[in-house]
Amino acid sequence: METPLVSVVVPNYNYADSLGLCLRAIQAQTYPNIEVVVVDDASTDDSVAVARAHGVRVVALTDNGGCGRGRNVGAAHTTGEILFYVDSDLALAPDAVERAVATLSDESGLGAVCGLQDPEPLLHDTPVARYRGLQYHYWSVSGEGDVTVLFPAILAIPRAVYEEIGPFNEGLAQTEEVDYAYRLSRRYRIRLTSAVRGRHDPDHALRPLLRKLFHRARLRVPLYAKARESATGFETATRAYGTLAALATLPALALPLLFGPLWLIAPAALLTASIAVDHGMYGFVRRRKGVPFLIFFAATHFAVNATIAAGLGVGVVQWAVSRPFRGLYDTTFPSKVPA
Repeated sequence: METPLVSVVVPNYNYADSLGLCLRAIQAQTYPNIEVVVVDDASTDDSVAVARAHGVRVVALTDNGGCGRGRNVGAAHTTGEILFYVDSDLALAPDAVERAVATLSDESGLGAVCGLQDPEPLLHDTPVARYRGLQYHYWSVSGEGDVTVLFPAILAIPRAVYEEIGPFNEGLAQTEEVDYAYRLSRRYRIRLTSAVRGRHDPDHALRPLLRKLFHRARLRVPLYAKARESATGFETATRAYGTLAALATLPALALPLLFGPLWLIAPAALLTASIAVDHGMYGFVRRRKGVPFLIFFAATHFAVNATIAAGLGVGVVQWAVSRPFRGLYDTTFPSKVPA
């Protein structure tokens, strides 16, 4: 196999705890031709010192600009034929780079290769982290193959493709990968494959996770409206129904109070529907973690579904009343996110 130079770019902001694990995994790769750069996004912890202690090149930014800018800066400070982006809270499997390069070289028309995250957390083994790791792994592996979404935590893209598509939109602090997937998938195929893997440190507290998912759902609405067929990716009809059913369960709880106990059937039916559309995932969790954890998982996933639905609802209202919000994805680069 040919060994083109691979530029491994690690955007980082305040992940000193996991950065060492990330860099050691990169340095242990089976692929022989790698350069590494850490782009530190004005961290306030000792991330820069950790990176320099591992002997890699560090570009330390003086102000925080988000992952999109970190990826762009990393591309500008490297020369490899292939850009390989790795989030700093993730440790690659030893053959991840080798397998990504092989996939890109074996199949024409691929614009990017994305890897899958293992279900077990890298560092913070809390119940919420276990929930998020299992949920995200199952959600991802169920769509393995050609996709229209981007998984930038483990992402390999030929430099020529990156230069053709253009940089990540630095004005989209939480949805830059959604915008980039839309632009990229209109010209190239995106492959999600379990051949390329890594172990991630997912969100390990519930409130920050729900806050992030709410705003990501809200900020996706303008792109869904602009190009639904290219933007939805894994958002199948059944998943959408499950999310809406979870949100509708909450106001439905008022029905038995207003009209009598027989109306308990309404929230019960909605809750059952929300669970039923993800029955495969619940079976996966039960087999791996048992019934007690499955109960926690189901409750957390209900809260996640309701939060995502609420974010979409707020986004729809904002899209209806705000012209700047409707035009969020109209310009390729750069743009600003309305408050």
